[in-house]
Amino acid sequence: MSALGFYIDQSRCIGCRACEVACAECETHRGVSMIHVDYLDRPNSIATAPTVCMHCEDPTCAEVCPADAIKQTEDGIVQSSLKPRCVACSNCVLACPFGVPKMFVPVEQMMKCDMCYDRTSAGKRPMCATVCPSQALAFVTPEDIARDRREHPVNVFHFGNQEVVTKVRVMLPPMQAVLTVDVADHLWEEAE
Repeated sequence: MSALGFYIDQSRCIGCRACEVACAECETHRGVSMIHVDYLDRPNSIATAPTVCMHCEDPTCAEVCPADAIKQTEDGIVQSSLKPRCVACSNCVLACPFGVPKMFVPVEQMMKCDMCYDRTSAGKRPMCATVCPSQALAFVTPEDIARDRREHPVNVFHFGNQEVVTKVRVMLPPMQAVLTVDVADHLWEEAE
């Protein structure tokens, strides 16, 4: 059986915000939620989507940190900034292609989802995934996803000419997943 992975299916989010409450209860988050539920088109829809750190293979937030305060674990988890090193410059906030890191002004520190590293490193699920009633957030094996979902996981994203590969996978409908990959490949061919 494969290792557990984090999957986001935004189409399943019901906006209950249980993930935000559970995240704030994680021992390392000091009562602050590192996940956010965003409204997609608030004036016209009730559609919501959970936003967590995507844990990029080559994290831009860490690359732009002048104090070398953002570290990545051996298993690919990008941590919040180290408090003694963080200079609260917000470079990471501006550089993240997914808009995830937040500067918490009261403590002058960048904090973001760390996939409940204290839990996941011990084989437990992240707090948000344990409480999500619709399984919009899932911490399961790839085999579970293939067996139980019609959507396909995607973890390669393109921002202009930049390709970002992430540890977290976003679930897309079958046709959209194929179109996304085909369009991205076509754009890369044109750029070359």
